[in-house]
Amino acid sequence: MAWFGRRKDSESEPEPVGELELASAGDQLVDDGESLRPIVKGLGPDEKARIDSALADLEAEGVDVDDLSSLSEGLDKAYAAWASGDEDSRPDHAAIVERYAIGIGSHLDRKTDLDWQVVTDVFGTDLSLTEGFKGSFVVVPHNLVAGRWMRGETGWIPAVVGHIIRRRTRR
Repeated sequence: MAWFGRRKDSESEPEPVGELELASAGDQLVDDGESLRPIVKGLGPDEKARIDSALADLEAEGVDVDDLSSLSEGLDKAYAAWASGDEDSRPDHAAIVERYAIGIGSHLDRKTDLDWQVVTDVFGTDLSLTEGFKGSFVVVPHNLVAGRWMRGETGWIPAVVGHIIRRRTRR
């Protein structure tokens, strides 16, 4: 189903779109003079604990974070179990996404010149990987995993993460 198209057999005109009122957008807009450049901060104890916890959970699942095939197989298996499970008894998909996002991020942290950081930009604050404190190249692993999870994609980790690794080199 096309959400933004008209059916070919429809003779009616599309409904007009109202003018955008910027004043009603509230704090959703970037103020004049405000930088679009991300703000990068080092990890604090809470972020380090999140990473350590997720890595321990992945290890308990038998996932080798240093092996993209192992990460891929683990995520695909977790997705298949979640998707085939009863809706009322499924595990929390956000926790699964978190584990595998951190697994991918840790893989990139170990294999590239990117480092774990806390990055704040116009989209919010995320546990991310970037080059030092510059923030000119940012990878948000949660976005990589969550977007594909919503679409039910599997087998994507080696190609997508492998591409990032080929573009970035370890110092």
